[in-house]
Amino acid sequence: MTAENVLVIAVNQNEKSERQFQSSLDELISLCKTAGGQVQHVITQNRGRIHPATYIGEGKLQEVSRVVEASEIELVVANNELSAGQVRNLADTLDVRVLDRSQLILDIFAMRAQTKEGKLQVELAQLEYLLPRLHGQGANLSRLGGGIGTRGPGETKLETDRRHIERRIYDIKRRLQLVVKQREQYRKRRRSNDVFQIAIVGYTNAGKSTIFNRLTRSSSLEEDQLFATLDPLTRRIQFPSGLKSLITDTVGFIQDLPTSLIAAFKSTLEEVAEADFLLHVVDVSDPDLVQQQETVRKLLQELDAGHIPALTVYNKSDQLGDDFFIANQFPNIQMNAFDEEDVQALFLKIEEVLKDEWDLFDVVLDSSEGDLLYQLQSSALVVKKELVEDTNQFHVQGYVRENHPFHRFVEEK
Repeated sequence: MTAENVLVIAVNQNEKSERQFQSSLDELISLCKTAGGQVQHVITQNRGRIHPATYIGEGKLQEVSRVVEASEIELVVANNELSAGQVRNLADTLDVRVLDRSQLILDIFAMRAQTKEGKLQVELAQLEYLLPRLHGQGANLSRLGGGIGTRGPGETKLETDRRHIERRIYDIKRRLQLVVKQREQYRKRRRSNDVFQIAIVGYTNAGKSTIFNRLTRSSSLEEDQLFATLDPLTRRIQFPSGLKSLITDTVGFIQDLPTSLIAAFKSTLEEVAEADFLLHVVDVSDPDLVQQQETVRKLLQELDAGHIPALTVYNKSDQLGDDFFIANQFPNIQMNAFDEEDVQALFLKIEEVLKDEWDLFDVVLDSSEGDLLYQLQSSALVVKKELVEDTNQFHVQGYVRENHPFHRFVEEK
């Protein structure tokens, strides 16, 4: 399938630095590529405020119109969220389909969703995004038939079918409630089994899936594209000490992520909030990594996950520049996910951080308490285990997390 010709328009309101504005533009270009488009031109405008009717000013709109006609542009994408009126006015003037950044992200999610739950969540987000913007959308979606921005709910004349959309939203929410209950039951089962849980988080395309695959020896999707992973994937891993854990690969974060998308994916993102430990993966080769880290931290706070112990993993260390500097106020490690030695070093670094977070224990177990010894070896960080031959007992030292049932056993002893 040939890529659609795309023109990107963006207004810089001087709220962001020039570097941040350029980073946002680069990200939008990558999003267009991921969706199947080829950005032919980027037209920007510095304005104190966005034009309420046409997003960009009249003179700039005429320039865009000339470029659209001369370059056979099929789609115009705005870097900000557009109102229904702005979309309609731009589409009428330019006679091509018009999308904003949020719609483009939603379209990519519709393309990436694999599970039934994921598809329902994306459709819900798209419908809730479109509902207040129905007036004029029918003509915009009908231009040229399919293409970027038309995946998901379809290309019907949405403005004539508001009641149908509202019924569909109600139906999807009802079906998702059942899925949420099933997911919560699964989480309760994991909690009752007292399984240590790790979630991999980070900006989209930071290398989360690659690290997940190296740690779990599995082969989930790895692509040099935004949002290659959408549906969360969970696997078991075992640390050098014997500690066993579940680890989950999550969807990548991005700046200006549509609010409706965060809301729709709440049950999926709760996997992050339920974790005992986070691996925050950062792409050190990205010039905007500081802003990306801040975006992830902000979203973690919104998910009530900001308090969870975390290790920052500076990935792609083979592409490090000479001027790279890491502040030492939080645990971190530099690595190349394709280097086996670095992967083993990551296992050890996680254990090192957990020792700082967990409680130290030192107990003597009778030989008849073999079940407890086995449990400790798989759910705690055991650093010493010696058989005391005189008493036929085991002297065990290690670290265990605060809410581990082992604490009750020690108190009872």
